[in-house]
Amino acid sequence: MTLSLSLPSSPAKLVRPSVYKAPTYSSHQKLQPFSSKNYNFEHLTGNLSVQQIHKAISALDFASHQSTLHEQLVNCSLLLKACIRSRSFEHGKLLHHKLIESGLELDSVVLNSLISLYSKCGDWEKGLSIFQSMVNKRDLVSWSAMISCFANNNMEFEALVTFLDMLENGHYPNEYCFTAVIRSCSNAKYASIGHIIFGIVMKTGYFDSDVCVGCALIDMFAKGSYDMDSAYRFTLSGVLSATAELELLSLGQQLHSWVIRSGLASDVCVGCSLVDMYTKCAADGSVENSRKVFNRMPNHNVMSWTAIITGYVQGSGQDKEALRLFCDMLQGHVAPNHFTFSSVLKACANLPDLHFGEQLHAQVVKLGLSSINCVGNSLINMYARSGKMECARKSFDILFENNLVSHSTFVDAYVNDLNSEGAFESFGNLEDTGIGVNSFTFASLLSGAACIGTIGKGEQVHALVIKSGFGSDQCINNALISMYSRCGNIEGALQVFTDMEEGDRNVISWTCMITGFAKHGFATKALEMFYDMLQTGVKPNGVTYVAVLSACSHVGLSDEGWKHFNSMYRDHGVVPRMEHYACMVDLLGRSGSLSEAMEFINSMPFEADALVWRTFLGSCRVHGNTELGEQAAKMILEQDPDDPAAYVLLSNLYASKGQWEDVAAIRKSMKQKRLRKEAGSSWIEVENKVHKFHAGDTSHPEAEKIYDELERLGSKIKSLGYVPNTDFVLHDLEDEQKEQYLFQHSEKIAVAFALISTPKAKAIRVFKNLRVCGDCHAAIKYISMATGREIVVRDANRFHHIKDGTCSCNDYW
Repeated sequence: MTLSLSLPSSPAKLVRPSVYKAPTYSSHQKLQPFSSKNYNFEHLTGNLSVQQIHKAISALDFASHQSTLHEQLVNCSLLLKACIRSRSFEHGKLLHHKLIESGLELDSVVLNSLISLYSKCGDWEKGLSIFQSMVNKRDLVSWSAMISCFANNNMEFEALVTFLDMLENGHYPNEYCFTAVIRSCSNAKYASIGHIIFGIVMKTGYFDSDVCVGCALIDMFAKGSYDMDSAYRFTLSGVLSATAELELLSLGQQLHSWVIRSGLASDVCVGCSLVDMYTKCAADGSVENSRKVFNRMPNHNVMSWTAIITGYVQGSGQDKEALRLFCDMLQGHVAPNHFTFSSVLKACANLPDLHFGEQLHAQVVKLGLSSINCVGNSLINMYARSGKMECARKSFDILFENNLVSHSTFVDAYVNDLNSEGAFESFGNLEDTGIGVNSFTFASLLSGAACIGTIGKGEQVHALVIKSGFGSDQCINNALISMYSRCGNIEGALQVFTDMEEGDRNVISWTCMITGFAKHGFATKALEMFYDMLQTGVKPNGVTYVAVLSACSHVGLSDEGWKHFNSMYRDHGVVPRMEHYACMVDLLGRSGSLSEAMEFINSMPFEADALVWRTFLGSCRVHGNTELGEQAAKMILEQDPDDPAAYVLLSNLYASKGQWEDVAAIRKSMKQKRLRKEAGSSWIEVENKVHKFHAGDTSHPEAEKIYDELERLGSKIKSLGYVPNTDFVLHDLEDEQKEQYLFQHSEKIAVAFALISTPKAKAIRVFKNLRVCGDCHAAIKYISMATGREIVVRDANRFHHIKDGTCSCNDYW
């Protein structure tokens, strides 16, 4: 960033005390790194009393090696922050003295905390000496702390000089830095410089994204320029931003009316806040009102464009419209900032549109924005969701500041890539940095364990959650319920739910349990849980009703399903959306009522999307209705000509009817369009390692033993009455080849591997990315009889708990 700020002459030169140096020791004089005397330093993140701080500092000694140097520095940083929060400055100085005596080489985190300590207690000279001693250890936090130190001590000129030095050293200011330097301009002497910095704030987008920056600007215009009109505008914008964060639509609408009466409807800053407010307060994710405000604004700047683009990405998921608006912005000669690029890259990740995303990446590199956290995090997410983890890693490595958000984003990236090993390795790297973790990080790890079904990893995270003091965190408990449920342990999920305090259970907690029971085939328990939720006064949302309708669908409770569908808006104001209609189509389709399902689709208040038609096509495949299946496929391909699922489902329908010429035609069409069918795979976790199998897979080191076990199982279950159902072989082969092909399905291979690799007392948990085939379902029931093992199979739709030859789905799935 190149700036030209003309500073007024200062009456005195900036005082430069002698550089602070820690004492040096010879090797025989140096003291041992200190450690704790059985003191638990994990509880230093809250507000501590002076007595607690004194006890913690007293626990530090020089005699033991119980903790590593890194752990000791983390503990000291937490203690220093506790001293600052409680204004126990003398204790902070005492801790600094102990650090000097220890002879330890302090890292930037501890040194930054020391600068803040001396800033708060008015000893700016000591703060500056520490800052000057850091040399190559200075980061953006160091510069921000020093600027804030000068601002806190009424040294406005020095704060501005330090801000310029920071820019010359190649650091990009963040919200904390802007807040501090703007405070230095809250006087008549430096107000003109404040206006220049205000321009930078507007261009970089921090005005509309951080309340502290807005408050500092209000103070500057009121005290520095005596511009009460601007102060009033920024105050109004700040209140609108607060309304948006709290999602108080009614209050926001009243403020909008006030804006119009005050003649500020055309003000770009107020307009941006209104766009943001309507986006965040829209219950249905609509950006209609935001777009109306945007369209009525006479002029647009980078803030207004970014606000509406972000609304389309976050609010309604209309990512293509967000990209179109971005192109309109460029054509209007408005230069995007890092917040704009961050939102547009998220749109590319959602679509996904990697080609456009790569063009954006090239642009942010040219503009020098790729190393800013919000842009880098969006790049990590985009590449991860496109399966390009190497590019995601490069985007992570070049970030200016690998903070908690960037580390958590990278953990989440591995989760989205179904790479639990990578996620846990990144989590280990995060722990090594000493930054600490938050609920989002743990929730991402639990999501990773849930996606892949690695319950061992999930249990490890659960233990870490308890050890780290997050055991009562609502967000993490909800993630734990989901993890245990999706890993096949519905009892574990219910235990976490039961252990939560009643007041801590929100609609997400209840919905996770209802969804869990529904997916596991326990519809009665799911509905009981729903009624219990209503009795406690928790209001259901759209996701809750998806779970309830799915529960009814999975077990064929048609009347119950209709009752809830018809009452969701009447009783709870939940407007049925596309996914609710898809659930009803599924309920009718599973029961074989295909004509009624078609009538229902035609009576919908809006045009059915591909999800609804795909659900209907799946039912046509199960019940062998070629005529209606062809009609459903046609509707899907009209909306999305490149949807491989439509081709595959229709091909399978033709194959089940023996229409091999039609099958060949579809496969040829897919080849010409370069569409690929998702390969079926099954996996199982054994001793914390995931073993993945495809049909006919021979790549596993234990392949010979696996196929020997399959052969043994085949003979045994046939003697019990199993007859291979070759109708599920969707290839034109001889019957003998079909039977051989059936026994090479991935789920059977996974079960065979589990039988030779796990103790008999342990339930077998197999996970499959597609719907389990009917023959495998029947064979696994016989295998459970032959071996006496409980086998739990999670496919793309639900869980199958199979024991002693029976399944929880009652063969209805």
